[in-house]
Amino acid sequence: MSFLKTDISFLKGVGPTRAERLAKELNVKTVEDLLCIYPFRYIDKTKFQKISDLRSTDDVALIKGKIRSIEKVQSAKRQSRLTALLLDDTGAIELVWFQQIKVISEIIKTNTEYIVYGRVNSFGGRKSIVHPEMEESGAQIDMHKTFDPVYSSTEKLDAIGLDSKGRRRLIKAILEKLSPSEIEENLPQYIIEKFKFPTRFQALEWVHFPKDEAQKNLAQNRIKFEEFFFLQMQLLHSKAKRKTILRGIVFEKVGHTFNTFYKEKLPFELTNAQKRVMKEIRYDLGGGFQMNRLLQGDVGSGKTVVALMCMLLAIDNGYQSCLMAPTEILATQHYEGITNLVADLGIKVAFYTGSVKGKARKEILAGLEDGSIDIVIGTHALIEDTVVFQNLGLSITDEQHRFGVAQRARLWYKADKLPPHILVMTATPIPRTLAMTTYGDLDVSVIDELPPGRKEITTLHKFETHRPQVLEFMHKQIALGRQIYVVFPLIEESEKLDLQDLQQGYENLLQYFPPPNFQISVVHGRMKAQAKEFEMKRFVDKQSQIMVATTVIEVGVNVPNASVMIVENAERFGLSQLHQLRGRVGRGAEQSYCILMSGFKLSKESKERIATMVRTNNGFEIAEADLQLRGPGEIEGTRQSGVTNFRLLNLIKDHSIVSTARLMAEKVLESDPNLAHETNLPLRKYLMSIANPMSNDWGLIS
Repeated sequence: MSFLKTDISFLKGVGPTRAERLAKELNVKTVEDLLCIYPFRYIDKTKFQKISDLRSTDDVALIKGKIRSIEKVQSAKRQSRLTALLLDDTGAIELVWFQQIKVISEIIKTNTEYIVYGRVNSFGGRKSIVHPEMEESGAQIDMHKTFDPVYSSTEKLDAIGLDSKGRRRLIKAILEKLSPSEIEENLPQYIIEKFKFPTRFQALEWVHFPKDEAQKNLAQNRIKFEEFFFLQMQLLHSKAKRKTILRGIVFEKVGHTFNTFYKEKLPFELTNAQKRVMKEIRYDLGGGFQMNRLLQGDVGSGKTVVALMCMLLAIDNGYQSCLMAPTEILATQHYEGITNLVADLGIKVAFYTGSVKGKARKEILAGLEDGSIDIVIGTHALIEDTVVFQNLGLSITDEQHRFGVAQRARLWYKADKLPPHILVMTATPIPRTLAMTTYGDLDVSVIDELPPGRKEITTLHKFETHRPQVLEFMHKQIALGRQIYVVFPLIEESEKLDLQDLQQGYENLLQYFPPPNFQISVVHGRMKAQAKEFEMKRFVDKQSQIMVATTVIEVGVNVPNASVMIVENAERFGLSQLHQLRGRVGRGAEQSYCILMSGFKLSKESKERIATMVRTNNGFEIAEADLQLRGPGEIEGTRQSGVTNFRLLNLIKDHSIVSTARLMAEKVLESDPNLAHETNLPLRKYLMSIANPMSNDWGLIS
């Protein structure tokens, strides 16, 4: 076994106890695992500062000087502390410790020169550094002519000597023991030369202990490139392999069911974007390979109609379809909408969730198994073992990021011989860089056009002082026969967040919209499903003019008559969430409005979010802004995708590396799909080493 694969407990200075802690805190089990946790910043120890130059507080300083005196200060009122006075040839600074006083007092010595690093504070007119990093100067001085790495740590690691300083020592020991021959090259020579990368061994050495800024940047750029390049190689190869090796059901004909619906039942003309997407999907369905397509489209863009037309194609070719939604409310909306659209077409549509019991449940299961049910719409209950299809040909997943990978994969195995075609839908616009990462192995279709007759929603930002005008506006809209949503971020009062809660908001609105002249529905996540359904139905049936709700109405309510969305404490919502909420209005022919209410005290980020909402209705522009503001790990739709697993790469800041790595992966696979060429052997060998051994991921593409 190579040194890199050695159990971390056998590394000198670790042992079983520390190894157990490293495994729990950092998931480090081998020497290689530890080596591949990179510094998050560096201390520039190539330049010392003079004490007299440390004028501003909160500066980070690296200084060299002698300890003149050490004193333990006992205090009845304040915490005991240890102080030491450090002098150089320009002045003095106080070093202070509040913890481990006994240990430190035994280690540090007077009249000895130290190298000290820490943040400068000012207390009582005197400069000080609290809990500094320090080492004796002298024989080891060469060690400090470098950029010292700083590693993220935890309290539990710090407590057993595995803080940044302790880890630095371990990494240095690993690199000293490691020979360049043990780090096999994983990139072809032509890529290394093209981008002037250091060797893989140099990159590892320099990323931990660069001698200067240039070495640090060279090492980081190579590692960042590798992270995205190898991910893209896997995704693109998987996509190519699926299209050439994995056979799919062929939907050969466009038959009676599809044509009748399209020519006679479709209540509106498809937009050009919908027509384009249908062509892309029809090509896949007739191509003889399994379709794996992501359908992106803003709220109200018409994804469901496209999904239905795909299911009608399946019926014309003798296959069943299923549509899986993340919540019962959303599944119900799909079921009701699709049932109305296909009425009188002789199609049997079933609704199946965990709440369907008894005789109804048995009948649906029997109908799916004998093929008498053409379309089933439901929740994750559809992936249960008891659900057996006679001939599943198309599996559609809505808002798929809310399902785990294993859950989605189980639908694959519900088909008899060939895997069903897969269509994944999302109303969460995904920026291109994230789409490459999250869905790099899928084909992507985008509905980037709203149906004709839809007016753009007017979005306004109003402060609490504008409340009287907002209430007057609500009265006018209700007088015109319109309905209004009022959304709150909380259900009950919170001491931590100074927010107007839903209950208080409801009571306040009753003063301005009193019964019996006005009716207000209340919906929130803690209500029982039956009560929630009742309140929603009152609003849908126009029995209530106002719906006071939490974000449960983000999905699942389609009320064309609702023309106003008021979001209370809008600064507490993310951009994507605000955009989803706004999408609840603007579904009819009338002008719709989204009013974002907030207090005057707004953070810079909150101001940017609200300004973005007011400026644009474009979901993709909003998603890009959200990516900039929050980072990839927080964007809805990407939490399960692994985009936060990059050790160094930042999808936002390193967009040029992302684009370059993707382009390079495409070029390599275009010229050598099997990586059979001699120049690509290092690449093939490395990809096989990291592939799932059960998947035969790097088998040949014919």
